[in-house]
Amino acid sequence: MDAVAALAGQLVQILSPFLPALLKVGEGLGTRASQQLEDTGWDLAAKLWGRLGAKVDARPSAKEAATDVAAQPADVDAQGALRVQLRKLLVDEPRLQQELEALLAASQGSVTTTTVTASGERSVAIGRDVHGSTITTGDQPGP
Repeated sequence: MDAVAALAGQLVQILSPFLPALLKVGEGLGTRASQQLEDTGWDLAAKLWGRLGAKVDARPSAKEAATDVAAQPADVDAQGALRVQLRKLLVDEPRLQQELEALLAASQGSVTTTTVTASGERSVAIGRDVHGSTITTGDQPGP
């Protein structure tokens, strides 16, 4: 995977949960979401979108992709479309790519992103720390 594709993927991963607030999809959502999400990467997402937002808005395909992700942040197909649009934007604007890479490098350690996938019957996915828990998948009754 080339550097631009990797950067586009990282941007989508960071921005997806925050796009509803960044695009203010839904009345009053931006304020409520930013208050609730402040400690989980909001500052970085806002900085990144501050550099990207106008550029995305200027490209109809990119704007549509961002709006789709804002409407359904967990939709992997919408995220893929946004990733493609961001990659095209970054290829066309290498200076923007450098600025975004610098922002991400400066934020290393301030944001933790965890991607978890559970696949298969009765599978379990845990994204962060779990201690003292019993996980029942349906094979046996819990304690």
